[in-house]
Order: sequence, then structure tokens, then C-alpha cells
Amino acid sequence: MKLGFHVGQVVFRGQDLRRQWQDHLEQLRACRDAGFAFVSWGHHWLIHPFQHFQPLPVLARFAAEAGEMELATGVLLTPLLNPVQVAEDVATLDHICEGRLILGVGLGYRPEELEAAGGAMAERIGRFEEGLALMKRLWTEDEVTHRGRFYQVTGARPTARPYQQPHPRIWIAGSTEAPVRRAARLGHAFFALGTVPHETLHRLIEQWRAGLREHGHAPPGELPIHREMYVASTREEAWRLARPSVEAKYAGYAQHGLPGLDDPTAGGLDRLMRETFIIGSPEDCVAALARYRALGVTHATVRLFWPRMEQAHVLRMIELVGAKVLPAAQTP
Repeated sequence: MKLGFHVGQVVFRGQDLRRQWQDHLEQLRACRDAGFAFVSWGHHWLIHPFQHFQPLPVLARFAAEAGEMELATGVLLTPLLNPVQVAEDVATLDHICEGRLILGVGLGYRPEELEAAGGAMAERIGRFEEGLALMKRLWTEDEVTHRGRFYQVTGARPTARPYQQPHPRIWIAGSTEAPVRRAARLGHAFFALGTVPHETLHRLIEQWRAGLREHGHAPPGELPIHREMYVASTREEAWRLARPSVEAKYAGYAQHGLPGLDDPTAGGLDRLMRETFIIGSPEDCVAALARYRALGVTHATVRLFWPRMEQAHVLRMIELVGAKVLPAAQTP
């Protein structure tokens, strides 16, 4: 299993943005030096009460210091974006990082973002599938004419082709059966998001594998997941420190209508922390990751930053994971 670091880009509004960016760079350098295999970055617009930067320019900057780490969008919400620009930007970034790019893509769940993009929630799936199909054509064909419901191009000649051929690996993100079926039908990896409990994940993975067979696709060879992680010297310390940070962050997510998240006041966070998040000592974290590895998971991207957490604390967790968790998790 490859372990990745999902940079903690979500902080509460009001913090100094220049300091925030320097903290992100310091986290990247720390996880590179600790031995993480890849780094990922998320995508949202207008996500009050949080503030964060956008993935493609950030990953382009990270490429200068990432060493051999892979770079992943975790995830890019393509229904918000023009697929021609995404195709060109992704091809450019793939060359900048010399083929170490992984394109994680998803629908998004916030009406505010679709409205800002000139679309509607009911159009997400259509925009996603049509846009992805157009991107693949732009990456592989010399001239493209496309007349779709949402996008039209005539005699388009792409200006950049990806470093990877025919294109970067694609991870289709989600937490329910619909994106599993979509990933299987299109022949791509299913990327399970961080609110999917272990037992549900097991069922979704089996459905994805069955769907790949049904549609005649060979397994992509990658099965990624995202997980929230909080690690400390002891299990008791980790749970004590994690709770206020989890409550602060997921109260904001609940306001946004994050799918799969119950009302935090009704025990939803207790369920998530117990069944989904990885919280505990290094030994606890190794054991939790081993359970996912047994399901066939090949990549796990973990978030080790929480809103209002001091940078020194983040760096200590990165160091602890690098010393005590990575050697066991990434052993062949």
C-alpha cells in the first residue's frame, strides 16, 4: 500500500493567507522527507467558513519540491470547470511533474459551486461524463469535433498532450453506489472518500469489481481511499486531542450538506470517528491500514491536519507517521 498525505488546506477564514501558504509548503517538505509516496490536494469554491487555495496551481508549485512523490487531485470537481481548459491544464501539469500526476475527479455536492459555474445540481452527472469523454478525446486525437448537451468544439486541435500515455490515471471519487457503478462502467479506479465506513467500503469494492467484469474492463490496478487520521503516542491521547478538532471541522461540513454526515449533535461524529477515521497510536493506525490493505486498497491518502491545529503539531504527526506507520504500511 502507498501512503499519501492529503495536505490540510482547509482552515477557518480569517487566518493570514501568506502564513497559510508557507505552512502548506512546510507540510509538503516534511511529508516528502518522511517518505510519503504521494501528496493530494482538494477542490472547492466559496467554502465559508473555511478558506483554501486551488489544486492545479498548487500542485504545479509542489512539483518543484516533491521529489519522487506523485501528485494527486483529491478531488477535482470537473462539473464546475470547462473540460477543454482542464484537458490543457492537466496535460501541462503532467509534463511539469514528469508523469507523476494522478487525476482524481468527482461531482461535488454543493449547489453554490454549480451555480457559480453556471450550472445546476441536476446537471452534475451529465457535465461530468460528457466532460470526461471530451477530455480523453482531446488527449488522444489530433482533431476533435464534439456536439454535446453542455460542450461544443469544432475542429479542435489540442495544444498539449499529457506526458503519460494515453493520459494520467483517473480515480473517480464517491461514497455511494452510483459513482462505483460509474467508475466500473468507464473502467477507472473507484476512489472512496473519507466518510465511507469499512463495512460499506467492502461492499462497494465488490460492486466495483463486479461492474468492471460486467463491462469487460480489466482491473485498473489501483484502488485508492481517503481517510482522516489523528495519531499520537497513545490511543487515549489521540482520541482526546482529535475530538475538538473533528467537531469544529465537521460542524462546518454539516452546514454544507456533506453526504453521509449525520447531525453532529446526534452522534454522527462518534460513528464517523469510530467506524471510518483512523485515530489512535501508531500501532492502531498500522492495524487500521492493514484492514484496508486486506480489501485490496493500493493507495491511502490521509489527512493529518485539522482546523485550528498548530503547525508544530501537524509536523509532529507527520514525523510520527513517517517513523512508526509508513514502514509497516508501505512494506510490499
